Amino acid sequence: MTDASSLERRLRAEITGDVLFDRFSRGRYATDASFYQIMPKAAVVPKTMDEALRALAIARDEGVKVTPRGGGTSQCGQTVNDGLVVDLSKHLNKILSLDVAGRTCVVEPGIVLDDLNRQLKQHGLWFPVDVSTASRATIGGMAGNNSCGGRSLRYGTMRDNTLSLEASLADGTLSRFGEVSRDLSDANANDNVRTLFRDMLDLGAREADEIAARFPKVQRRVGGYNLDALAPRNAPNNMAHLLVGSEGTLAFTTKVELKLWPVIRNKALGVCHFGSFYEAMDAAQHLVKLKPIAVELVDRTMIALGRDIAMFKPIINAAIKGDPAAVLVVEFAEEDQADNLARLKQLTELMGDLGFGWNNDTRKWGGVVEITEPALQSGIADFRAAGLNVMMSMKQEGKPVSFVEDCAVPLPHLADYTARLNEVFAKHGTSGTMYAHASEGCLHVRPVLNLKLEKDVKAMRAIAEEAFALVREYKGSHSGEHGDGIVRSEFHEIMFGERLVADFREVKKRFDPEGVLNPGKIVDTPKMDDRSLFRFRPDYRVGELKTKLDWSAYPGSGDGFQGAVEMCNNNGACRKLEGGVMCPSYRATRNEKDVTRGRANSLRLAISGQLGPDALASDEMMETLKLCVSCKACRHECPTGVDMAKMKIEVLAARAASHGLTLRDRLVGYLPRYAGLAARFAPLANLRNQSPLLRKLFERFAGISARRALPAFRSDIFVSPAETAGPEGGREVVLFADTFNRIYERENLDAALRVLTAGGYRVHLPKSASGSRPLCCGRTFLSAGLVDEARSELDRLVAAFAPFATRGVPIVGLEPSCLLTLRDELASLRTDNDAQAVGAHALTFEEFLVREAEAGRLQLPLGSVADKAVVHGHCHQKSFGAFKPVEQVLRLVPGLEVKTIESSCCGMAGAFGYGADTYDASIEMAELSLLPAVRKTDPSTLVVADGTSCRHQIHDGAGREALHVARVLAMSLDRAGTNSTSPAAKEPSHG
Repeated sequence: MTDASSLERRLRAEITGDVLFDRFSRGRYATDASFYQIMPKAAVVPKTMDEALRALAIARDEGVKVTPRGGGTSQCGQTVNDGLVVDLSKHLNKILSLDVAGRTCVVEPGIVLDDLNRQLKQHGLWFPVDVSTASRATIGGMAGNNSCGGRSLRYGTMRDNTLSLEASLADGTLSRFGEVSRDLSDANANDNVRTLFRDMLDLGAREADEIAARFPKVQRRVGGYNLDALAPRNAPNNMAHLLVGSEGTLAFTTKVELKLWPVIRNKALGVCHFGSFYEAMDAAQHLVKLKPIAVELVDRTMIALGRDIAMFKPIINAAIKGDPAAVLVVEFAEEDQADNLARLKQLTELMGDLGFGWNNDTRKWGGVVEITEPALQSGIADFRAAGLNVMMSMKQEGKPVSFVEDCAVPLPHLADYTARLNEVFAKHGTSGTMYAHASEGCLHVRPVLNLKLEKDVKAMRAIAEEAFALVREYKGSHSGEHGDGIVRSEFHEIMFGERLVADFREVKKRFDPEGVLNPGKIVDTPKMDDRSLFRFRPDYRVGELKTKLDWSAYPGSGDGFQGAVEMCNNNGACRKLEGGVMCPSYRATRNEKDVTRGRANSLRLAISGQLGPDALASDEMMETLKLCVSCKACRHECPTGVDMAKMKIEVLAARAASHGLTLRDRLVGYLPRYAGLAARFAPLANLRNQSPLLRKLFERFAGISARRALPAFRSDIFVSPAETAGPEGGREVVLFADTFNRIYERENLDAALRVLTAGGYRVHLPKSASGSRPLCCGRTFLSAGLVDEARSELDRLVAAFAPFATRGVPIVGLEPSCLLTLRDELASLRTDNDAQAVGAHALTFEEFLVREAEAGRLQLPLGSVADKAVVHGHCHQKSFGAFKPVEQVLRLVPGLEVKTIESSCCGMAGAFGYGADTYDASIEMAELSLLPAVRKTDPSTLVVADGTSCRHQIHDGAGREALHVARVLAMSLDRAGTNSTSPAAKEPSHG
């Protein structure tokens, strides 16, 4: 084999996309959502399909294996190998053609399913292979794995919905793979490809009887190669169906032609409750007789874990009654909603006929909760789709492991199969989680194991052998949705027999004689328990780490920091392109480096010594984290709770300890300490904004972009007139005057003070006991890795606020990032009672007002200020579930129509948007949705944003002044003063 330097030299010369040979980049492509890790020689991110094929040709010439990759969410190790990884997801993600009338489209393999369906929706169409990873799974990857989705009962698998493929063979021959007659008279291919087709059809004829005898008779069969597609009984034969499910081992896909369906317009869900898991499984065969489009299992473990996840708790509370052992979510989606509702009633009747009732004993306890509200239906679907990740949210060393993940058995055997499988788990000292597609007899089954332990690896092997023997006994499929990869391929002989496995090898050899394309999958595979291929190999170690924050909720080194990092299972939820906030940097760049998963992988490899000494504080790690805006979206939206913002603080602290601080770090971090002095000399401090020369000097020496105007210091900073304001008998509240509003936008604090006192509240503005400096949350110090300085600031704040908090007085703040520091980082720095009390009583301005309104205590005379307002939510508000109150409070203003901008991070993110090296990324994030939405608003429409950074980004990027909610309410109070008929504030709407 030619050495890597030759490969690198040629790739860099001929590929304009990213060519990645460094250790950090290769490490990010070494894993997928399986438990395997194989370091590739390199990764390439081609800009065009011609470049992708050029990379394939160069690798072939150099004797290097090639593995195509989409979202990297495979659970069986399909997308890891030690050759060249070709990432198609960044650039090769377009719809190439669309036939609305014929309901077909042709797409590039890197297009994400959700993105495809967003574009199809305007035409009333969708692609219905709705895998739970739809927000990041690419069509090419889905074709490679023969994905199925939750509604395959109605729509079938990826194979059923793939009309044709265009693909390159390993030798570079490009051809269309589609439907052909047995005599190939209609095959549009060159002689070599026609000969290949002829050989495959002859194999199908030769092995027709063996295929009929040995292939499982269940729809959920995605193991091995689809030799049945070649059998004469399936004539005309579709050659694309041989490539579907081949996991990139036969050809390199360049285009996929898909069959489309009309969008679902109406739905009704019945959540069937069962006191017995066995009875739930036994009932599935009867429930499908009502012809639902899906029957999905959620077991007790998943329900319990979901209740501990903030985004899912309200959904579970609304949909789940009592404490069921399992629920089956039965979905009807006929065109006529009346038909759906009728079937829902039939479902309740059927449950009764099967002997279930709410008043029965455990075995037959149960019934149906009917769900017709679309928002709750969507919430249930999101929860079910997150099932894998919910299961993986366990913070212990042992995790539910995917290896007998999606076996499928005929429905009449499902109850007995699951009961016996649980016995197998118990025999080996563990238990399992089960969820997913009860309608197809395909449950996602994961025993809890710690694959760092040899005994658990041996248990995994034994469980696999016994489970697959059960599946064979019930004439099921050992691979029912997620493919073969490394996990299941070695067991094909048990399922299909020696003869068919020999046929699989013949197919691979005929398509790829040199073994270039993703070898080691489906045929000639390593042992599934070869620990040298594991993410946690036998020599995996994390040495002692000195950490600054509290990670004690997790196991491992660094007082739990190791365990927190290892929570990332590579599921890729952070790669979603719309909805929520996570991950704004990835949405802007589409680079694996800039997504939460990529950063977590780099951290894991760094702390375990796989990226060289001192990797945690290295330049490469800083580059990895450079575009992390600490939005905290991952804390809320990552189903396994990876909190990259908090992890970044640890890295910054390690960096500061080993490399010291830059001038920019000092200017940002120590802002609260010098702000008072700067205010006294405001005209001098603001000279930099007026001088192009000073801007350039600041950029050169402090790394602050010359293209940004810094927030202007002012001499009239906010100074509380007294330590209390408002009526003496009023309900008490503490107002936290944060650094940003105090020195830059005192109008917000003035407005908040006025609103609170007008509402009859007794407002406290505590000062530090020393009285030397105003109180501060330490936010800026944390952003520079100066954790000890942040702790010092928080100590002063807690000393001032704790006397109020310990007697139940709310602490209200205006700047979300500052106020919510008291609910987040404070708990990671101090665990004493005073700190806990302060955190427990910290509320955003809007949260406090909503709480008071709901209790009937808020009486504000408000008047009309505008017809419409558009609102951008601060990332931290969204992360802590504190954004909804913003909408609710604004709806208190008479006649104000409130619309929320569906946006991710604004891109300013504290000091991030001011950096010379991050300015462009900052603008890219803002331009994804926020700035275009603001520009479209009428000048008379109010633009509302609580975050200081958000307001500055909106001003800089769209030329509009954004207002804090406190100022909108103060304006409303002013208007009410000129209108004696203005109403008082009442309980806010929850709409």
